[in-house]
Amino acid sequence: MPTTPDHRSPRVVVIGAGIVGASLADELTARGWTDVTVLEQGPLPAPGGSTSHAPGLVFQTNPSKTLTEFAAYTVQKFLALDVDGVPCFDQVGGLELATTPERLADLHRRAGYAAAWGVRGEVVGPARCKELWPLIDESTVLGGFHTPDDGLARARLAVRAQMARAERNGARFLDRHTVTGIEREDGRVTGVVTDRGTFPADHVVSAAGFWGPVVGRMAGVDVPLQPLAHQYARTRPLPELSAATAEATRPILRFQDRDLYFREHTDRIGIGSYAHRPLPVDPFAVPPYDEARARDMEMPSSYPFTVEDWAPSWEDCRGLIPALRETEIEEGFNGVFSFTPDGMPVLGESRTLRGFWLAEAVWVTHSAGVARAVAEWMVDGRPSTDVHECDLTRFEEAQRSPAYIRERGSQQFVEVYDVLHPLQPMERPRPLRVSPFYARQQQLGAHFLEGGGWERPHWYEANARPAEAADAPDLPARDDWSARFWSPVAAAEARATREKVALYDMTPLRRLEVTGPGALDFLDRMTTNNLRKKPGAVTYTLLLDPTGGIRSDLTVARLAPDRFQVGANSPADLDWLLRHAPQGVHISDITSGTCCVGVWGPLARDLVQPLTADDFSHEAFGYFRAKQTYIGHVPVTAMRLSYVGELGWELYTTADLGLRLWDTLWEAGQEHGVVAAGRSAFNSLRLEKGYRAWGTDMTDEHNPFEAGVGFAVRMDKPDFVGRPALENAGNTGTPTRRLTPLLLDDPAAVVLGKEPVYVDGAPAGYVTSASYGYTLGRCVAYAWLPAPLAAGTGVHVEYFGEKVPATVAEEPLFDPKMTRIRR
Repeated sequence: MPTTPDHRSPRVVVIGAGIVGASLADELTARGWTDVTVLEQGPLPAPGGSTSHAPGLVFQTNPSKTLTEFAAYTVQKFLALDVDGVPCFDQVGGLELATTPERLADLHRRAGYAAAWGVRGEVVGPARCKELWPLIDESTVLGGFHTPDDGLARARLAVRAQMARAERNGARFLDRHTVTGIEREDGRVTGVVTDRGTFPADHVVSAAGFWGPVVGRMAGVDVPLQPLAHQYARTRPLPELSAATAEATRPILRFQDRDLYFREHTDRIGIGSYAHRPLPVDPFAVPPYDEARARDMEMPSSYPFTVEDWAPSWEDCRGLIPALRETEIEEGFNGVFSFTPDGMPVLGESRTLRGFWLAEAVWVTHSAGVARAVAEWMVDGRPSTDVHECDLTRFEEAQRSPAYIRERGSQQFVEVYDVLHPLQPMERPRPLRVSPFYARQQQLGAHFLEGGGWERPHWYEANARPAEAADAPDLPARDDWSARFWSPVAAAEARATREKVALYDMTPLRRLEVTGPGALDFLDRMTTNNLRKKPGAVTYTLLLDPTGGIRSDLTVARLAPDRFQVGANSPADLDWLLRHAPQGVHISDITSGTCCVGVWGPLARDLVQPLTADDFSHEAFGYFRAKQTYIGHVPVTAMRLSYVGELGWELYTTADLGLRLWDTLWEAGQEHGVVAAGRSAFNSLRLEKGYRAWGTDMTDEHNPFEAGVGFAVRMDKPDFVGRPALENAGNTGTPTRRLTPLLLDDPAAVVLGKEPVYVDGAPAGYVTSASYGYTLGRCVAYAWLPAPLAAGTGVHVEYFGEKVPATVAEEPLFDPKMTRIRR
């Protein structure tokens, strides 16, 4: 285990003794890091943060595999904990109700997530819902999703149990210590200052909940979360529950069509509502514990109950549970907890202040799982669960403004129980980031979705006429769900790419510039493929972590002996490289100051060659080569690459010249039938070629050989990050699982991703990416499945409760000899 230079246990100070801080202290001490001090400004064991008022509902199933795994571990851990014989978890089960056809369909989709991620659950009818919750009026219920392993976490007891165990292992918990500063030296944290003294530290973890931004400001570290108040109330005793002796016996209940949830409190019912307006809270204005009590607040996180916000929800409660018509609310409060712009936790170590960690925006549901992941990260160097969705580096600079965090965080509150399509973008604030081609895209009727703050065209209405032409292929009718955020125009754009030529806006793809006399040695050591090639070479390569997991995939172009352009994925790639860069190697993100057009299709050379004096023939400008040249009046870096499986180039220039580049290409392309094409066609074409998307198809949970990108690993290199792990684990041999291409048997069937895949009637894996393959006339899906499955094996993909037949295929599905790209 990593230790400080004198081999003592590292000194860890955790700020916040709520459910996350207590869980983290327990997880760290269990791993041998015993010098752990947990500081809390309020009185223990209920210091007044979100944990102190949490109702404790734990529903494990989530569209995010990561959050589901966090919740599953939380349930597993809390089931084994008790305080004086009182268990920390009541496994009463969970029940989500549907009162609309749309919600019932969504429950089938959620049952698919559960099957994919390994959670027990089933969709049941109204009678079974009534049996599970006798107080409901089943006449309005169409069905429910029952998860027998969900239940109630007794958050305060779980804190006490984990505190006690951590203390037995050497940790100490100090209440009434208000943090006033973070000490640092040479870019590393050295201690925590409180109103009762300073605590030296090698590592500091902010687990301060909605106070996270306050602690972050002391450390000079951005914490992008927005606290919001959420209403919770308890009824008076109900005659129907008068015989109850246990705290709860019925499943925790969700009535998402009205943004409500319910749980028992012996003879009362507790009700939470997300139906009211967002109620943002300034974390810098939340009173400390004693001041809150002086203001007649029960605790700092418990704000006065706003009756006017509750009234509509109370009528909805009485409609679902008739017994509530004869009672009133006995008590209520507006409880404060944290939301981020994307609804995920914020985890990881700051690069600018080494040793300063965040474990923020974590709900009780995921608390122990998050604590385990952060403890593994600190002790072992990486979590056993993929956490890229939670990484503190994931937000772009444009997504870190206080206004953005407030607006998106508030919208996350509104949408907690909404039925959300996986492609559905936030509506505000938009547009935020646009490419230089945005005006032309609007003129062409672009339908924009959003990613990383960028407006990204998914198709162009200007291409609707080709989609309706007499020779256009017949497309199968789509169900309502798969037809959302999709258009048959995508088929026309894909066809134009395969038969003529299309322009793709690739500007949002991240571009880094790496320079300096040690740039080659640095990049060659950090990545898996051989980069020791002459200037002009482009190489597809991987970033691995020390365990051999895929952190990212990169395209590295050597433009000069000491200058490289790197095509990367997320802000985490820049952060990772900067953490490891030696002195003299300079890395900068050039994305915002540059732009890119992908020119792809069999007529791409016919379009581009007349615009440049350089030779763009295959012999003079081969595949995976780069050249700095001019397109018309525009200086460009041209790279012979293709993510769609067709001849073409990526053309890069500065943002100020971007519009001129687009117009030059567009005008020259008219005689060749050029179209602008969007991400919908792009995704279809890349799946037909089997090109992976990092973060969707593969993450650091996977090694290159099982992910099908082992060709980018040169084990004959002397050294690269992750190489010893690949060797020691024998990962170059036959993997036990692999990313597997599937073709749906029915040409009319479509799936979208994250569906469970059944082999011999049992769940065996899950879909990562899927899209209709317009060239193939079938839906293509990639899925993680057991490796022994041979091509031709029949499987089933569950889509909204229906088992859709599919067949394991050989890849690539299109142009296996690569003749279309290399011509």
